[in-house]
Parts: sequence; structure tokens; C-alpha cells
Amino acid sequence: MVNYRGHVADSTVPNLPSLDDFTREAKAWLEANAEYRTSGTDEKDVVWGEGEFSVSVFHSLSFEEEKALLERAKAWTQKKAERGYHAITSPVEHGGLGYPREYSRAFSKLEAQFQTPTGHETHSVTVGLIAPTINIYGTPEQKKQFVGRFIATRDLCCQLFSEPGAGSDLASLACRAERDGDEWVINGQKVWSSGAQFSEWGELIARSNPDVVKHKGMTAFIIPMDLPGIEIRPIKQMSGGSSFNEVFFNDVRIPDSMRLGPEGEGWKVALTTLGFERDHSGDGGGGGSRVGGSWRLVLATARAMGVTADPVMRQELAELYTHFRVEGFVNRRAADMRRAGSPPGPEGSLGKLVWTKGMRKISDVISKILGPALIADTGEWGTYAWGEQVLGAPGYRIAGGSDETQRNIIGERVLGLPGDVRVDKDVAWKETRR
Repeated sequence: MVNYRGHVADSTVPNLPSLDDFTREAKAWLEANAEYRTSGTDEKDVVWGEGEFSVSVFHSLSFEEEKALLERAKAWTQKKAERGYHAITSPVEHGGLGYPREYSRAFSKLEAQFQTPTGHETHSVTVGLIAPTINIYGTPEQKKQFVGRFIATRDLCCQLFSEPGAGSDLASLACRAERDGDEWVINGQKVWSSGAQFSEWGELIARSNPDVVKHKGMTAFIIPMDLPGIEIRPIKQMSGGSSFNEVFFNDVRIPDSMRLGPEGEGWKVALTTLGFERDHSGDGGGGGSRVGGSWRLVLATARAMGVTADPVMRQELAELYTHFRVEGFVNRRAADMRRAGSPPGPEGSLGKLVWTKGMRKISDVISKILGPALIADTGEWGTYAWGEQVLGAPGYRIAGGSDETQRNIIGERVLGLPGDVRVDKDVAWKETRR
């Protein structure tokens, strides 16, 4: 049995309740701690004008509003953690229950019937990216200190990967980590670090050896974000919010005990984290809630605008629905691989491409459905709010590795096609052109 993001455990759990008993207890707990939704999770149950309408890709909130949203998400996760419902398949030593996968699916299906806090990228990064990476590369002490704490969101994490001169070509990064006895001294800059202003910890990839090829001379670290010498500057986004940040390091000292994985193997650590980021196997395939809007909300908007009888629009909607179904099948395959204990691999690039294409299709279809209502704020529920999706969707063609990078990965590592010509392949990083 596979539980937490590739952790393999014995499927025989002492005192494992029956699925019916577990479901009954979980339902009673949810009823005691949350309110039922006013509308269901199926597209036919969407009641136009009722409840929260959110299709944003990146939050367009003030610092105080975004912090409050994140605190609500943390509080709900921590409340579930009191019963292990936050990590049902995770091992007991990490605060989970160690139950089989069908128990987690049953809980998720129940939870979808209740009003729960809106998600946040920093929450997802902490639970779905950083914690499982530490579970793979961390020392026993690091796993004990961080994995359970991060799964329960008692602390939050951010990624410190991209730089102004190293985005899609992450291996070109220049942020330096120089060994000084039992410590490392960090100097440099990171950018596009989501949620850094809210995070207690960060996963940092830095250049530790400039004398070897660029993919070899990097080392990964888990660092406290309040260390002397760290400066965080929020970046204003065109959608209105400031979720992204620049992070500057000026002679920041961290102990070697904070190193994640072997020295010089930071690229492998980074690829593992990025593999989790590109894995959308937990998405609903368009039926339920998802970042940037779902099929049910697109269909509800089309019905409210009275365009579902138009033959051209019906064809557009059919093509979008077909895409969501294909996306769901791709995600199920990725989920099966995770359950089999496979680490994230190049197949995640396919899921990421399909996902970003789906968001682009939503933007195209919703623009045709709404027309001028998309850019004119009349106050009508479910119309102008789609603008946040249209403005935010292009960002994910870059985030987590650009679409072009994903196509190269699929071509080279999945299809076995010849790789691109790389003039710096056998050149030491310090001698490459930047």
C-alpha cells in the first residue's frame, strides 16, 4: 500500500475500521465542525447567484486579506489533523492514519459537501511539494522535524528556485552557497517565490560549485525565512494581488544540518519537487473545484447567459468538456503511478501541459460566452469575476516549467527524440554565457 506521496507502507493497519464505520464517523465529525454547502458539487446543482464565485488563478487580495485567507486554510487543516483526517494515507509517525487509499477518497467525497476554506498556493506548496520532497531526501532528523509539521501546516514553506536569469533554464541559477566550516553562506536573489512573505521556511536551490557543469554544482537546503540577511519584496501582479515575491540573500548563514540531500545533488532534489508541482493527479478533472474554474462553472455561466442553444457555442462547450474528460484520464493514470510508489517522472510534464491547455481553453470559451460582460463590472454574479481567470491563466504556461520546457521533456525522456543542441552541456558553469 502506498500512502504519503510515494511512501510505501504495510496495507494491514492495526484496528482498521470498516470503510462504512470510517465514513459514518467522518460524516459526524464534519457535521460537527462545518456547514453543508448551499449547492452541491455537481454541475447540475450550481445555483446561479448563490454562494461564493471564485475562478481566480492568482489571488488579487491585500496582504491582510491574503494572510487571513491562508490562516483559515491552515486552521481547517490543523483541525482535521486532530483526527488525522488531513493525511489519511500518511504514516502514523507523520501524524496520519496510515489507512488505505479508498478511505481518503471517501473522506474527500464527504468533505466536498461542506463549506471549507478556500485553498492557497502556499498551503499546497507546503503539503504537496516540500513535505514529500523532504520525505524522499531528508535525513531521519529532518523527516521527524518537518514532514508531519508541514503536512499539518503548522508551518508554511515556499520554493526558492527561479532567478531573474534562471527561469525555464533553472540549472543556470547563480545564487551562491559557499561552504564555511559547518555552515554555508548564501548570497544572491530569487524571484517569483509564491507566498514567501507568509512562509516560515523555504526550499532553496543554490550554486555550490561553479567549476562543474551547471546541472551538477547545485545543493538544496531547507532554510528559516527569518534569518538575518534575508529580504522579501512582494511583486505587484496585473491581476491585482502580490502573491509573488523577490527574495534577496546577503551573507545568510545556515548550518550544514539544513542541507537537503547530498552536496552537489540539488538538481535531483529540484526535479523531484518540480515533479510534484507538475503532478495534477489530485485535480478533479473538471467536475469539482479547481484553480482557474471548472467545467461546472463554465456550463453554469453559459446557461445563465442563454447561449447553450447556439450550435457554434454548443460545439465549443463540447470540445471543452472533452478536454476535461481527457485531463481526468491523464490525472488518474498519474495517481495510479503515485499509488504504485513511483516517484514523479517526465509523465508529469504531460499532465502539466494538458492542465495549462485546459485553462487556456476556459479563457477562450468564457470570453465568447460573456463578451463585453467580461470586462465591464456590472456587479452581476459570475461574470466580471471571470476576468481574474483570463488574466491569471497565462501565468501557468511559465510556472512550474514553461510549456516549451515540458514539450522538450516529453520529446526527449518519453518519446526518445534527439535532444536540443546545448552548447554549454560540457562546460563548467562559470564559463557559460549568462
